[in-house]
Amino acid sequence: MAHYTSEAEQIAARVEEFVRTVVAPYEADPRCGSHGPSDELGAELRGKAKAVGLLVPHIRKDGSHFSHADTALILRKSGISPLGPIACHVMAPDEGNMYLLRKVGSDEIKQRFLAPLASGDARSAFFMTEPAEDNGAGSDPSLMQTTCQRDGNHWVINGRKAFITGADGAKVGIIMAKSVEADSEGGACMFLVDLPDPSIQIERVLETIDSSMPGGHAVITINDLRVPANQMLGEAGEGFKYAQVRLAPARLTHCMRWLGVADRAQEIATDYACKRTAFGKPLVDHEGVGFMLAQNKIDLKACELMIDWCASVLDTGEIGTTESSMAKTFVAETLFQIADRCVQVMGGTGVTGDTIVEQFFREIRAFRIYDGPTEVHKWSLAKKIKRDWRKAQP
Repeated sequence: MAHYTSEAEQIAARVEEFVRTVVAPYEADPRCGSHGPSDELGAELRGKAKAVGLLVPHIRKDGSHFSHADTALILRKSGISPLGPIACHVMAPDEGNMYLLRKVGSDEIKQRFLAPLASGDARSAFFMTEPAEDNGAGSDPSLMQTTCQRDGNHWVINGRKAFITGADGAKVGIIMAKSVEADSEGGACMFLVDLPDPSIQIERVLETIDSSMPGGHAVITINDLRVPANQMLGEAGEGFKYAQVRLAPARLTHCMRWLGVADRAQEIATDYACKRTAFGKPLVDHEGVGFMLAQNKIDLKACELMIDWCASVLDTGEIGTTESSMAKTFVAETLFQIADRCVQVMGGTGVTGDTIVEQFFREIRAFRIYDGPTEVHKWSLAKKIKRDWRKAQP
């Protein structure tokens, strides 16, 4: 079990109080739409968090990060409401993008692109996934169709992207493209761009099952986008390496946030089961209902331990790709079972928007696919099992 610092515990307690008392009442706000909370609402919530010193609470005032283990506790408390991570500015994709820029960005990139993100004055988008109809990059990044080519002191980017979270309304973009250069600059590259840009057009914002992320998920066309060479993130040809720097921790912070919502869903379902009576006694006293809540309690602890274990690996300095795949797979699948039981315990009420339980069910169903479907992570783990077996042979 993780041992959290007292500093992190104090901040986590403040985050929880803030999310429960200030943020959660906004869940019924009409500015929460099918494509996520409006930018107006997001700015209002971030303003409230900033006023009490809880904007990006996992980052100290001197710019240093809490450990991944401490971050797990803080982000879990932010997730008690789906709006909590937006208020505290630790929502995807911004949290992962800020982490990447701190790790890889030059001083110039940090000043120009990271600063407005860290201050909460801007949202961002990560342009990697591509449309299935183009047979583009998804779980298999080697299929990337978006290209970049040098032209003097610029790179010219062309292609299409899909499921780009938050692109509508974002001010900062990180774009992945495959270089067509034959020399050392060939391979995957990452670029920082200001948004909006006339060369980056939103074809449409998809109608998806989830609704927690501002801007929704868009299909994008990039047509002759010219990017100065000094806006490349890191080195040419190393884009996939930088993607792993971002994706492994980002998978885990997703798990942290959704575990917080699961805590809240369990609270709501428990309250319902203890107050609602049927056949002469409270629902919780019926074994079929009580056992579901008991299993949820067991599974919540198992998810906590899995997250803490993966965080401890990341805190050693390892990229932790295998561990984050294991954590993401286990937590997403387990939280889905928890959400399903909460809905079932609450019966008809559980499938209405009267509580956050229904939204949590939708959000966690999508998370079983986002950041890599469960089946892809298991396939990757199976390949590692085979490699390890071969190495162990005499």
